[in-house]
Amino acid sequence: MKKEYSENAANSGHGGNIKKISKASGLPPDKVLDFSASINPLYPPEWLRSVLSRNIEQLIHYPDPDSTEFVNAIGEKFGVDRDRIVVGNGSTEIIFALPRALEISRAVIPVPSYMDYATGAKQAGLTVESFRLEESRAFEINWPELTTHLHGNEIVILGQPNNPTGTLFNTDNFVNTAKKNPSTIFVIDEAFADFVDGYTPLVQSSLKNVITIRSLTKFYAIPGLRLGFAVASPGIAKQIRGQILPWTVNTLAQAVGAAALKDEKYAVRTREFVRVQRDRLKADLSRIPGIKVFPGYANYLLARLNNKGPNSINGHDLAGRLLENGIAIRICDNFEGLDERYFRVAVRTESENKRLISAIKKALGSVRSIKQKKQTPALMFQGTGSDAGKSILTTALCRILLQDGISIAPFKAQNMSLNSFVTRSGEEMGRAQVVQAQACRLDPDVRMNPVLLKPDSDTGSQIILNGKPVANMTVEEYISYKPKAFAAAQDAYDSLASEHDVIILEGAGSPAEVNLKHDDIVNMRMARYADAPVLLIGDIDRGGVFASFVGTMEVLAEWERKMVAGFIINRFRGRSSLLEDAISYTEKYTGRPTMGVIPYIKDLGLPEEDSVSYKSGILDRPRPSEDHVEIALIDLPHISNFTDFSPLSEEPDVYLRIVRKADELDRPDAIIIPGSKNVISDITYLEKSGLVKKILAAAKSGSSEIIGICGGYQMLGREIRDPSCLESTGRSLKGLCLLDLVTVLEKEKTLTRQQAIHIESGCEVHGYEIHHGQSRAGNGEFALKMPDKTLAGTVSKDKMIWGTYLHGIFDADQFRRWFIDRLRTGKGLPPINRVKTRYDLEPAFDRLADTVRSHIDIKQIYRLLGL
Repeated sequence: MKKEYSENAANSGHGGNIKKISKASGLPPDKVLDFSASINPLYPPEWLRSVLSRNIEQLIHYPDPDSTEFVNAIGEKFGVDRDRIVVGNGSTEIIFALPRALEISRAVIPVPSYMDYATGAKQAGLTVESFRLEESRAFEINWPELTTHLHGNEIVILGQPNNPTGTLFNTDNFVNTAKKNPSTIFVIDEAFADFVDGYTPLVQSSLKNVITIRSLTKFYAIPGLRLGFAVASPGIAKQIRGQILPWTVNTLAQAVGAAALKDEKYAVRTREFVRVQRDRLKADLSRIPGIKVFPGYANYLLARLNNKGPNSINGHDLAGRLLENGIAIRICDNFEGLDERYFRVAVRTESENKRLISAIKKALGSVRSIKQKKQTPALMFQGTGSDAGKSILTTALCRILLQDGISIAPFKAQNMSLNSFVTRSGEEMGRAQVVQAQACRLDPDVRMNPVLLKPDSDTGSQIILNGKPVANMTVEEYISYKPKAFAAAQDAYDSLASEHDVIILEGAGSPAEVNLKHDDIVNMRMARYADAPVLLIGDIDRGGVFASFVGTMEVLAEWERKMVAGFIINRFRGRSSLLEDAISYTEKYTGRPTMGVIPYIKDLGLPEEDSVSYKSGILDRPRPSEDHVEIALIDLPHISNFTDFSPLSEEPDVYLRIVRKADELDRPDAIIIPGSKNVISDITYLEKSGLVKKILAAAKSGSSEIIGICGGYQMLGREIRDPSCLESTGRSLKGLCLLDLVTVLEKEKTLTRQQAIHIESGCEVHGYEIHHGQSRAGNGEFALKMPDKTLAGTVSKDKMIWGTYLHGIFDADQFRRWFIDRLRTGKGLPPINRVKTRYDLEPAFDRLADTVRSHIDIKQIYRLLGL
């Protein structure tokens, strides 16, 4: 079968069929590559599905024999009159109609060239004369010599660029030749011209003896729709129409064609992409001993094997060896003027081109001594929107695979979060990946989250790259910076993947955000780089989950849809059998199965991903029925590291409530002002909202203990200065003046892990510091003693107001109980004097894993991973 495919299908000139390649190679269809078909590697434009589905009934039931919309689009784009335009069912139909329509007796065809030029002429009874394009001249046309073959009453058919050589002829030389030979008709096939940067279409030529043919099949990747057109003088155009059957172009193709010709952005993006990848592919092929690559301007390259020595192979041998790796190339020995040494390869994506190069090296024996690195199996969770459950399900699968004895690590290329963490090496990363690392029983590693965005305004963020702050950037600045960020993410992924058996990736937001897709580095582009099948997660608790699945698939590009392996429904309350009809419908419509229905898991006991969950009330719990203390946590617009307070919410004798308005504060036993990513903005918010007055009143009455963590600690002081304009235009703001403290926001950011002794309680505490502020205390006591004997934090004389830069201070079980017991004593309740809640995530990880394992098709997950 392999030999048969190599000699026939791959040699047919129509591109290898994926199913045939799969059958011949023994590999599944999604693992084979067709380099014999010269189709746009970017796939059809993203609007294609919407054009086909919009007004589908009208397109099917009301044909347009005159192709009105498509013809108008051609005329508008190229500036030609309608009577000069001929529409065909692909350019091949026109190529075959031309010789029959024209009163000519012979055809002169420079070769090598597209074989149907000669086939169409011969079928019309023309004498075909070949004009040899010499390899020694790089297959360029020798115009003076060509002219000696022109006697009048013939057609000359030229590819521009040529297929299979990819060469372009000089248009000035052509125009001069056409003018000097008015009785010869020149047919210019511009099927691949759209791929050429800066090309001026000859379709706009006014020469009466020039016919230009164009195909939309290659450039817009729509070979199944069959659409092309020709532009000629009105008289010749009428003759050609007379040879084309009526109703030849269906209305679906017409609608797509009209839309395609208006999409200039797709055209520009394609040309740039193809140019870059073609140059790289040519360079890589040229470095392989025994291969000569010819210059080309289209989306393919012609190459020749140098048959020298006893171990030399020909094109068919090479094609057969490549087919064993699921790769098809185009052998060119049936192009006149070429032999079995020549082959043609399409320009595809960077990763696919690299796979081709590796396979050719192996086939030619130039890498026999080099062991090829096996790609680490990977799977990616993406969502239909933010907070769909990507982080939690990534955590769950990490723990499931760990339970099964697999070395596993999480990865998220880019995270946007105010909830960050400092690693042992003093590097900053998102807290979600920290939790996922804990589920894998790994130390948090910035390679798991190489790019972290920390919003500091509505239009900008601080950029953290590989754990270190780079700069504060606006959206526009970051878009320009993204190529560098993506390169760093790729390097981090490769390094991390080399150390583990499997990587579970997490996306961000939704891959269907059409305004963000072009600059994406965290969803589909990262999945493609990691060769990771994608599972799309939808939150059914929000409603509309099936519409979200279908809608997401509709707006994805073709290559993106191919990445999606299935769906997972998250947070379902009820009997899953009720979803069977909807699941069946979704699978029929999208071709993707639903691989799990995860129940709503109440009180999960794991830190949440970001302030999205915090602000939606994730920490809001009912008031305990037994004796308890009440702690008010002040909500801030730019709150950061809100998980500092998750341990408090787990305590049975603590009522932790979120305060968002001044009239909600009342008289709690303690008030906590949390960390902030923009202290200047948030203290202004507290003032305007009336919360400052309420907090000061509580401090004056002594009814509430007041605590500030990081940014909240700074707010408790007398003044906050911003001379470097990090959060303002250089302002200085008055603080709450509850602690004798002055803070200056410095450019250099403090990032450090800390262990300390809480001086008053004697308890050990631990955590991390992330702050630009440098605070200088005046009167008052210190809160913490560090291992190097330095003192930190500030406590008021009456010990009712205190603050620290230490995030995670409440994670320490003994200190947390001491703090709560002190509040109990102040309220007249007896202290408990023993730890009631261990802030240990292990039981929560295992409970999550057990729940997800029992509601997901874990066998199918393993198949996707190739395990």
